Amino acid sequence: MNTVLEAVTGRIRSRSAGTRRNYLERMARAAEAGPARGSLSCSNLAHGMAACDRASKDRLTDEQVPNIGIVTAYNDMLSAHQPYENYPGLIRDTARQLGAVAQVAGGVPAMCDGVTQGQDGMDLSLFSRDVIALSTALALSHNMFDAALCLGICDKIVPGLLIGALSFGHLPVAFVPAGPMPSGLPNREKARVREAHAAGEADRATLLAAESASYHSPGTCTFYGTANSNQMLMEVMGLQLPGSSFVNPTDPLREPLTRAAVATVLRNTRAGEHYVPLGRVVSVEAVVNGITGLLATGGSTNHTIHLVAIAAAAGIRIDWTDMAELSAVVPLLTQIYPNGQADVNHFHRAGGMAFVIGELLDAGLLHEEVETLLGPGLRQFACAPVPDGDTVRWSAEKVSSGDHSVLRGCDQPFAPEGGIRLVAGNPGRAVVKVSAVEPQHRRIAAPARVFASQAALMQAADAGELNEDMVAVLPFQGPAATGMPELHKLTPYLAVMQNRGLKVALLTDGRMSGASGKVLAAIHTTPEAETGGGIGRIEDGDMVTIDAGEGILHVDADLAARPARKPELAASHAGMGRELFAGFRAGVSSAEAGASVLAGVGG
Repeated sequence: MNTVLEAVTGRIRSRSAGTRRNYLERMARAAEAGPARGSLSCSNLAHGMAACDRASKDRLTDEQVPNIGIVTAYNDMLSAHQPYENYPGLIRDTARQLGAVAQVAGGVPAMCDGVTQGQDGMDLSLFSRDVIALSTALALSHNMFDAALCLGICDKIVPGLLIGALSFGHLPVAFVPAGPMPSGLPNREKARVREAHAAGEADRATLLAAESASYHSPGTCTFYGTANSNQMLMEVMGLQLPGSSFVNPTDPLREPLTRAAVATVLRNTRAGEHYVPLGRVVSVEAVVNGITGLLATGGSTNHTIHLVAIAAAAGIRIDWTDMAELSAVVPLLTQIYPNGQADVNHFHRAGGMAFVIGELLDAGLLHEEVETLLGPGLRQFACAPVPDGDTVRWSAEKVSSGDHSVLRGCDQPFAPEGGIRLVAGNPGRAVVKVSAVEPQHRRIAAPARVFASQAALMQAADAGELNEDMVAVLPFQGPAATGMPELHKLTPYLAVMQNRGLKVALLTDGRMSGASGKVLAAIHTTPEAETGGGIGRIEDGDMVTIDAGEGILHVDADLAARPARKPELAASHAGMGRELFAGFRAGVSSAEAGASVLAGVGG
């Protein structure tokens, strides 16, 4: 076992001793209550099964027959979630064949960051995670269920489902993916058209045609952003069947994998072959494995927030220092867009998660002796699924990389360390993702140019005003100020400046997309400007240094001596439902504490 991995794990375990013990005791008390329906009155139970068929009603009156609660994020606007339309029927049918029952316990909202990028609705995106967590808890609160299946894929949806399900950590839970869409327009060409449009060299029709060729069918978007990072996390944490994340929705293997998830969660109930509750699977070691997987694959910066909140929901306390120390020893094994030109379909065909997990286990960079939904041992997840008649089995054959331009082993990685760095100084602490940033662009010392919003920077660029080296500073984009929207639309504009030979970087207390790209960006700055952070006191012309290699974030000014600014944010607090989330903005924790409003999660 890698010594740094051991040290970080030990530190987290010690830091979390009290909160983890309290969580596990709470889950043990819930489990001791016995089968969930045992506490329901006849009226309660009658209501809960009124819409079931006769056979299911007969089974549900027997407390020893498991009932699976399905929590679904289905809607037919999100390409990733549209395939879920028919999953409840398939799950019910499989459960029936196995002598059990399954019911849709509830639905959760599932908004698409791709639709809301640069729009007012993006101000609600991060908060949607906690709404999803609350919705998941409400769905399972009927106390009708012996296990749960979570149907969700995209950005805030999987973290929200998991946070909510962890309040029911005495139940076995499995996540059921639906897979990515087939590859569309190559990522290099998509990025080229975006930058051409930002430079005024391509019209809207050309841009729309390129985007539509990229996002073109049911399934997850194929770049390695937050949605696909979610899928990686569920596998490496033992919560999703091995090799199931990146099988396309129409692949013949998709249905057998879904049926296998039903059979697996039934085996894990108290009435099954072995009891495997969710709270035991999401352990300190599993959380560390999630961080390692994120680093080794160049995953989304959004998980520097989400993983903190997920861990806290299980009584585990992690921070950015933990992530940065692990990043220094975990090699980058993949090149998937935006860290390369390949997409997740190429990654999956090259060996995918089975190869990554096997390599990291062999290198002592993952905890092998963990509980998973398949039982003890993560080595099972280094196996690839193969068809076996109408079912699926997992091959014991060691998986090798089929494409070294996409996927490499620990002996010849794309970089000797993971892609996430911590920078700190008088503006605060911030996260930098360097896996897509060329080494010569990882340090900058340039004057600040402060912008009130993403739109203001874009307007300045369109007006031809951005012709000098600069660090673009966007304060008051944090969770307490505006809900911490992603600022992804800045990427093409800043990339155009960099392409012209200018030195450019971004400093913000907001977020970038999970597809953060080739421009140096210090993001999630904590404390945020709205709560008095130094980033809110930076002025035009201040010299800003961001050095990802040395971990430096510094402004050549006495920020503490300057009065705090309080810009008028009312326009960002109303419209598109934002007025309903005033309580969230008032009570949200910092980004490093998970940016949550939930008790026990928000630090």
